[in-house]
Amino acid sequence: MKKSIYIVGGTRPEAIKLFPIIYHLKSSAMPFIFIWSGQHYDYEMSRIFFEEIGIRPDYELGVGSGTQGVQVAKIIQSIEDFLGRTNEKGILVAVGDTNTVLGASLAASKMGWIFAHVEAGLRSFDRYMPEEINRLVADHVANIMFAPSTQAVLNLLYEGLDPWRIYLTGNTIVDAVKMISPRVEKERDRVLSELGVEEPYALVTLHRAENVDHADRLGRILKSFKDISREIQLIFPLHPRTRKRIEEFGLDKLLSGIKVIKPLGYFEFLSLLSKAEVVFTDSGGVQEEAFTLNVPCITLRRNTERPETVWLGGNILVGDDPERIINAYKYVRDNRGKIVEKIRLSNNPYGDGKAGERITNILKLLVEDYEFFKKYAYDINNEPDYRDLDYPNYIVINGSAFEGITIKDFHEKFPGTYITLIYDEKGRPVIPYSDIVIKGTWKLRVWGPRKILEFLVNTNR
Repeated sequence: MKKSIYIVGGTRPEAIKLFPIIYHLKSSAMPFIFIWSGQHYDYEMSRIFFEEIGIRPDYELGVGSGTQGVQVAKIIQSIEDFLGRTNEKGILVAVGDTNTVLGASLAASKMGWIFAHVEAGLRSFDRYMPEEINRLVADHVANIMFAPSTQAVLNLLYEGLDPWRIYLTGNTIVDAVKMISPRVEKERDRVLSELGVEEPYALVTLHRAENVDHADRLGRILKSFKDISREIQLIFPLHPRTRKRIEEFGLDKLLSGIKVIKPLGYFEFLSLLSKAEVVFTDSGGVQEEAFTLNVPCITLRRNTERPETVWLGGNILVGDDPERIINAYKYVRDNRGKIVEKIRLSNNPYGDGKAGERITNILKLLVEDYEFFKKYAYDINNEPDYRDLDYPNYIVINGSAFEGITIKDFHEKFPGTYITLIYDEKGRPVIPYSDIVIKGTWKLRVWGPRKILEFLVNTNR
């Protein structure tokens, strides 16, 4: 009994990250429907990318702009209306942390569809960010989570989400960069010439509400750019939202000396990024793209959901502090060779460029294997029964009583339980893959019905 795949996006970053999945679905002749919410409706922000990579949505919902609440409500209603016209319950796939993802996750879960969240588990631990709330909700209602990094998997496990719902796939942004890079290499000089850009230069992207919607904060960042532009050419593709705020706040004079250009298509953007001395950004995706292209990054935020780029030495968090922004630039200027070498010697924490293929293979199983589909589906017959086993809970036990058996063996021996996280002898987290052999020095966090947990506690004495 085959099920259908529906893919939903609504912003340019989502289109970029969905592209590798769409490519592999097409390559494997898997039918799917691509729905576009219209959260980004500016041509330069989305449609130009469709033209560049040769994909086009099958349906457009046209939700447009609005306050956070209005936009999310429109997305939920539009997706519910669309899915309601089908005569089945299938799989809805969305990527990232936008209002489109939040609306898609809620609509799918309320209608009994499988919701698959791509880029699950990213956390900035900043609940003032609308995106953080969106990704938290999407993960916690998801039936399946495709995590981009080991840290993302651990974040999901820390929050108590089922290990068997989580797949470590890598991030499809790495796929997209690698897929487009040959064309970038071939045509980059032409692109830079047409844009009137000469090396050396630094690239700037700035669009997040916490930066551009506050005059003082935006002014401090632009003042820093003005100072840095006296030393190196700054190329600033100006986001429509940022342009509007600069005009509203009367900050136009701070752009003098900076080369402001229109928003770019993705191919043009990667061409610029790949040759930049450094990129200043508040974008999560650009942090990953820069790392993949071995370009030092300075992030205009106080936190990031891509901490691996900082840990591995390719990214510096500066916020809106002018002194930190300028000092970070000077550090990169003086140490660029060492920074690039650090990035090159690191295994990319966001994968090997095969995330889209891995995700497609799992989606294919959902479509073609009904037993696999039922494992994740909303089904009254799967309703958990704790009448005789008591309410589930968590315990932490020593691994000594279970040394030498695998995680899979443990789960088969104690049905209804899950080892949700392991801590090794040094207290470091270990992902509980099913084939891992338990060590006596480990501590195991176990979820399950209380009566079974009480038995495990007694066994563990």
